[in-house]
Amino acid sequence: MSAQEERNALTPPTALYDHALHLLRESPDGVPPRRGYSLPQKTATGEDPLSREEAKSAIREALSPLPDDPTTLHRRFERLGIQDRHRHLIRSTVAGLPMPAEQVDVARTLGRRLSQTGTTMPTVTAGIALLGRLGEPEDVPYLSVLGLLRDLTGPAVNALDILDRQSAAVVWLAVYARRDELQPLVHALWRGNRQAVCPELVALPISPRFVSSAVARRIAEASQLPDILDHRPSDTDLLARAGRLLVRMGCSRDDPTDLLAYRDALRAYDSVVSRAGLLPPTLDNAAMLLSLALDLSSGTGVLLDWPPGRRAALLESLGRLLAEPRWAVAGATGSEADQRLRADWIRRTGRQPFKRPATPAKFRIEVVAGDPADREPVEARVLIDGRPVVPAVFGRGPAHSPEYLLDDGRLRAGMEPREVQLAEAYCTEGCCGALYVTIRRDADHVVWENWRQTMPGSREPAPELPAYRFDVSVYDTEIARAETDCSWSWRARTIARLIKAGLIEEPDLLSRWDAGRGWISSGFDDPDTAVVTFWYVPGLASGSPERADSPLQFRWVIPDDGTPPEAQAAAALRRLAEEDPKSYARVCGGSRERAEELGFPWPGSA
Repeated sequence: MSAQEERNALTPPTALYDHALHLLRESPDGVPPRRGYSLPQKTATGEDPLSREEAKSAIREALSPLPDDPTTLHRRFERLGIQDRHRHLIRSTVAGLPMPAEQVDVARTLGRRLSQTGTTMPTVTAGIALLGRLGEPEDVPYLSVLGLLRDLTGPAVNALDILDRQSAAVVWLAVYARRDELQPLVHALWRGNRQAVCPELVALPISPRFVSSAVARRIAEASQLPDILDHRPSDTDLLARAGRLLVRMGCSRDDPTDLLAYRDALRAYDSVVSRAGLLPPTLDNAAMLLSLALDLSSGTGVLLDWPPGRRAALLESLGRLLAEPRWAVAGATGSEADQRLRADWIRRTGRQPFKRPATPAKFRIEVVAGDPADREPVEARVLIDGRPVVPAVFGRGPAHSPEYLLDDGRLRAGMEPREVQLAEAYCTEGCCGALYVTIRRDADHVVWENWRQTMPGSREPAPELPAYRFDVSVYDTEIARAETDCSWSWRARTIARLIKAGLIEEPDLLSRWDAGRGWISSGFDDPDTAVVTFWYVPGLASGSPERADSPLQFRWVIPDDGTPPEAQAAAALRRLAEEDPKSYARVCGGSRERAEELGFPWPGSA
């Protein structure tokens, strides 16, 4: 053994807390870097010889009884083969440990010693988990430092969320808020510079590109948003920014459960809505207030724990304000393309959230088109007993579009049970799941039952929902109303829906060209266009498809030319009947090899 190796063997390993504290003191201005710090390098331990159940049993054995000192637990973990990769099991096991009153002080002391002196991931994880159950305010500084180690950020933030939500949010932002535009605010929050927080908050860009629902919630928590609003009651720039943060938290395209996790949501809504009359009547502010109203009417905001009548009162206040002439003018003008789209959305949608009381009928469908400036989705929101079903039980994506749920008649009830997908995760069902319900007619009722969530990789049981029964005449009337109500739609979206309806009625318009209907809607990047996609398989029309497993996808973009949507849709259907769409559409999917084989240029190729 070399002299250096001998010295390394004799040198005790550094506690993870000391390692993180040293790195923080060495960081410029004492501000941690984005993504936090790495753990000290260690030798790889190879494959895990324990199965999941074996690891759970070993962790329970190591923790029963709780040892008096960190060294004993460290030795138990080593002897039983507990490794870094078991940290999630360690957390769940500690969370479920019986904790008699006479053991609380001993367990808390052990948690502190493990957190502050532990040298391995398993022991420190156990310490953090104990403090998550038993910690006190004096533990917050230590947990905040440990949270800067990116492998411990999750456990530390979970513990801090219980002890000090503001500190949890600051640590979360320090590690996870990676956009350059967010750093000035994050640095001010980390330093505790309250004078700098407000101007940085006002300067913050709040578009989805920069601020997700999780970032919005953590910013609100870290800055103590309602308190700042109370201290600056006439600051309209701050007020507008607070409103935008609430809008981002409730965004269904992101994770609407962030709004539900925000403990000060009611105070923030009260502050913003009660002072909304102070805001200048700009297009941005009109869009923000309308978005808040839509959320309070049929979105995630409905699910907050409102005092009786309070949500209805806030909606009524917003309705009165936005009906004032000065706000009507703000929502009716716009010169640039994006402004015009937004102004048109406000004209179409401006009174929608105020048409119904805050406690509506047992079954209702509300089609909501979100702010086009944020590229918000169009949702067919299903409300049962006044509560939106999708965000209540499935926080990983918005409700499906009206084209999917209504135009194709999926929500109609027949004698044969039919399973319907109400929502899919924003990343795809295969990644994070989907929400299903079975709909059937039963004599004078329509029954929604057998709710099912697919949650790939999740170890948590899906929430269970009861069966719901609706009067059949009321149900059918509501479905018919929702299917025929197009007041939410804009011109290009209407053109696309009419084209899709025409192709459903006459599928031969595409099949004669060896093509099958694909996705048809308005353009995501340019909502003033209708987009028709179709799949091409040679020989499809003759019944002898060639390589059906390798189709090419084509995309045809139809700009809105200002003529009636019905005329534009009819012209598009005539062209499909008379001209091979592969001659004017462009390849947008499939494989490059197949495109070249069939003689079509691949996107982006010279």
